[in-house]
Amino acid sequence: MRRNERGSALIETAVTLPILLLVSVAIFEFGRAYQTWQVLTNAAREGARIAVLPGSTEATVSAAVRNYLTSGALPDAADAAITVDRNAAVGANTASRVTVDYPFEFMVLQPVARLVSPGAQTGAPLTMRAVSIMRNETQ
Repeated sequence: MRRNERGSALIETAVTLPILLLVSVAIFEFGRAYQTWQVLTNAAREGARIAVLPGSTEATVSAAVRNYLTSGALPDAADAAITVDRNAAVGANTASRVTVDYPFEFMVLQPVARLVSPGAQTGAPLTMRAVSIMRNETQ
């Protein structure tokens, strides 16, 4: 009876280890994605704070957002698309809306997705978006 069970621990390890590693990598990857989303959200808020000030320009808003993205250690902060709308309506008041779009790519899971479905959109970068709206200050 003992002879039939030889190697069963090795087979159990071979089945379980890849699943455990995939779950561990997924935890790290989604943690990094959440951190990136937090940096984008804060960068949009920072841009909105600048946008509501009288005399600020779209260039100063974009510079503040890119500076925050760079400080947040996001790679390729220059690839972020920043749009500023100073005439967004909030009730009876006008507001400034700052939108930041950033192409996010998973380090490990992205190539795995490309292997699973070659030629499909599954391996394309994910576009993260953060929007912040603040009422404009009156002069």
